[in-house]
Amino acid sequence: MGLRGQVRTRDGWAVQHAVVTMTDMTGAQVLRTGADPDGLVRADVALAPGPYTVIVTAVGYAPVASTALVTASGRAEVGTVVLARQGGVELPPPGAWSVDPAHSAVGAVAQHLGISSVHGRFTEFGGRIEITESAGGAGGHEASRVDAVISAASIDTGNALRDKHLKSPDFLDVERFPEITYSSTGLTPAGPDRWTVHGQLSLHGVVREVDLDLSYLGTGPDPWGGVRAAFRATTELHREDFAMNYNQVVQAGISAIGATLRVELDIQAVQGESLPTG
Repeated sequence: MGLRGQVRTRDGWAVQHAVVTMTDMTGAQVLRTGADPDGLVRADVALAPGPYTVIVTAVGYAPVASTALVTASGRAEVGTVVLARQGGVELPPPGAWSVDPAHSAVGAVAQHLGISSVHGRFTEFGGRIEITESAGGAGGHEASRVDAVISAASIDTGNALRDKHLKSPDFLDVERFPEITYSSTGLTPAGPDRWTVHGQLSLHGVVREVDLDLSYLGTGPDPWGGVRAAFRATTELHREDFAMNYNQVVQAGISAIGATLRVELDIQAVQGESLPTG
């Protein structure tokens, strides 16, 4: 009997300090409890069958209200309650953050033969993020920056022959241009937890302005005593913008490999100037 559930952030972190209040249909409070360190809610109290209102609150998060039905057994399940951060756009706490390649992914998707997609990823990369204070002006989040470097030769599409071709002068030309780099030049809010990152991408010996659509997924502790932040970013690149003009045409005039690449970044960053060892 009682109430069961869990409280999480959008990216799955437990909200340890969440408070859960339950009221009956008259508005009278029948239960008030807190989430445990794992974000779990367990309250073993006798509840009369019927509908109730469950309100979940936590400092720094927007409150969430929902209806729960207590069964004849006297138990109600609210499932997973997801709390969103309060107060508009957010970024992690100020300071240096190091990209963790072991828990991040740098991928790209290209159309193949006009009917399907080829998925690739780079397996060797690193980066540093600097989050500035959010006091506004030159010292606001807009002054935050990111610098990243990718080993061009680490491209992996799951096909050795295709990877060899992608590393050749027809595409990445990794012997001449071993590194792909990105350095941000600015940051613009684009909505709650969303930003547009402005920056310069150096690819295949060409430097161009490239914007990333960035979503901040949240921050939380890791099992090694550190603090991690999660991000997802996407953008589209055109091969011809970076002097990669290889364009084998098969029957009916269809290009073997599409000219547009969709870049997908799933990033975990660890607070501090360096990654934990071990």
